Amino acid sequence: MMTRLFRDRRHAGEQLARALASYANRDDVLVLALPRGGVPVAFEVANALRAPLDVFLVRKLGAPGYPEFAIGAIAAGGIRILNEDAISDFGISPVMVDQLAARESAELERQDQAYHGNRPTLPPLDNTVIIVDDGLATGSTMEAAVSALRKAGAATIVVAAPVGSSDACHRLRTLAEKVVCLATPEPFQAVGLWYETLDQTADAEVIELLRRARYDRDTPTRSKTR
Repeated sequence: MMTRLFRDRRHAGEQLARALASYANRDDVLVLALPRGGVPVAFEVANALRAPLDVFLVRKLGAPGYPEFAIGAIAAGGIRILNEDAISDFGISPVMVDQLAARESAELERQDQAYHGNRPTLPPLDNTVIIVDDGLATGSTMEAAVSALRKAGAATIVVAAPVGSSDACHRLRTLAEKVVCLATPEPFQAVGLWYETLDQTADAEVIELLRRARYDRDTPTRSKTR
């Protein structure tokens, strides 16, 4: 019988925070979450580390007819990561890829307005960025995030997730300075299998968690408690 590793995203975030304890109380550390599912996990991490929290906007490109299967991802700054083997296997044309990317770009813009409003995002430049998601299946979304953060000038990039496939974690270790993944069960199959509860995270929850984040999100350094 399969053993569930985490009760929910909050429990997973608490466990992940313990593995990231060496980054606590540092003025150069930012915790960025991949919305929406990564936000409840990252909220626990940021509070435990006493670090600022924000979201980093990335959108998966799902295969037509199989939206949960990532053929790539896009991120802020015009970053596009494509799984050419998967695109070939599914017989997806370049025109269809462009259409998928355009649709997800519109959702990126909507999320940016919903989550940030007129408040600027936290700048990764010269900071240590811990980028968090609730799990790493193909790793395409996180790969796009790492590429975008590198382009934005992050000094150090730490990928953090409670659970992931061994293939995704191995590939991300070639891109980020460090990957912290608490478990890489085999066969992996899907992120949701390793949680007792993994409900959809709503926009309202993301906005509320960003509001509740303990430390000032308007500066790149740790600051006083709200």
